[in-house]
Amino acid sequence: MPNPRLLLSRVGFFSNPRLLPWDTAKPPDLSQSFLGRAHEGNFTGVIVTKHPRQHKYQKKQRHFISLHDSWQERLADVVTPLWRLSYEEQLKPIIDGYRNKSTFSVNRGPDGNPKTVGYYQGTWRDGNIVCVPCSHLKNIPEKHSQVAQYYEVFLRQSSVEPCLLFHEGGHWRELTVRTNSQGHTMAIITFHPQGLSQEELCAQKVTLKDFFTQGPGAVCELTSLYFQESTMTRCSHQQSPYQLLFGEPHIFEDLLGLKIRISPDAFFQINTAGAELLYQTIGELSGVNSNSILLDICCGTGVIGLSLAQCASQVLGVELVEQAVDDARWTAAFNGVTNCEFHAGRAEKILPQLLRSQKDEKLIVAVVNPARAGLHHQVVQAIRNCGAIRTLVFVSCKPHGESMRNFIELCCPPNSAKKLLGEPFVLRQAVPVDLFPHTPHCELVLLFTR
Repeated sequence: MPNPRLLLSRVGFFSNPRLLPWDTAKPPDLSQSFLGRAHEGNFTGVIVTKHPRQHKYQKKQRHFISLHDSWQERLADVVTPLWRLSYEEQLKPIIDGYRNKSTFSVNRGPDGNPKTVGYYQGTWRDGNIVCVPCSHLKNIPEKHSQVAQYYEVFLRQSSVEPCLLFHEGGHWRELTVRTNSQGHTMAIITFHPQGLSQEELCAQKVTLKDFFTQGPGAVCELTSLYFQESTMTRCSHQQSPYQLLFGEPHIFEDLLGLKIRISPDAFFQINTAGAELLYQTIGELSGVNSNSILLDICCGTGVIGLSLAQCASQVLGVELVEQAVDDARWTAAFNGVTNCEFHAGRAEKILPQLLRSQKDEKLIVAVVNPARAGLHHQVVQAIRNCGAIRTLVFVSCKPHGESMRNFIELCCPPNSAKKLLGEPFVLRQAVPVDLFPHTPHCELVLLFTR
């Protein structure tokens, strides 16, 4: 199994609350004060190097960007800004084509054609959006690029216009491609119904299906094709069901000795080999054992909890997306894991009640892997106020963003106004795991204890 590069920063963090800027009038810049004073050494350097604020990073990279560069080069500078740099000094992982999921947009290309499939450059605010084909990007697998290219072929022969702006009409929208290590391919196409009748919608679905099963798109050898009618920028299965036009309803992946089922709506780390290393790192830091309960918050398809179930007395998973919870339950049953239970719903609603129901004396090890927006304040409250949680592992792909607020609330002194009444946590270790070669991003695994 290829071993993605792992940057270990096993640094000892603070234990003196006086080092923390809790009494400042506004939230501090954590990279300068909170983390900068938190240990002996230079953790701030790690954060800035691997997670530069975008505007600072763009300033450093500005010499790469030129109006004389091709559209392809400019897109590569935005999406994979390290693509020009040598990777030889690092370990030898899978660094090209590592994504198992890619989402492609539809809009006007550099030549002005509105039926172009690729990635955006520019901003809606400035009105300079350009959709650039992206088969040249190092992190996109050939299969993903192939499906995107044939979707573009389909669009250009379709009599139905794409939907560039909702209020301007049009129908065809973005494409998502998921693949696994066995080469199976799932494609999901979103479509704005506007005012079409059910008969007209069915006609478009038949046209799409025929293109990828009998027409030019058949060379993509899709395992499954989904169609979703969506009137929103993002739409869950609960809001508008994914409609299977043909093929298998799920895609499967082998990970850490488990067979994982993945639905079209479910979250799964985009770098499978990197995810194995990430989950192993979480297991090592968590210290979960047979005397503890593992609480997996924002659990997705449940892989973290399922991979550590044999070490824990019980695993409790909480996830918003119902399809992902169904996948987790299926995976547990298929792999014979009997000490896991998964709950569907908002963590801020489920977690307090779930914690109150734990009546035994076992300690709880919590793992959270939230979206970029971080944890809801009520989730932080529930964690802080549950004395049985002595260890918390926080996984963040954007620790310098909204998650910073979570870190401060987890570690600040008790605050009755914010209902943070429990003993504060102490940040002990931070381990960056690079799941995104050719970019400045990584997953940062933070260990908190109290």
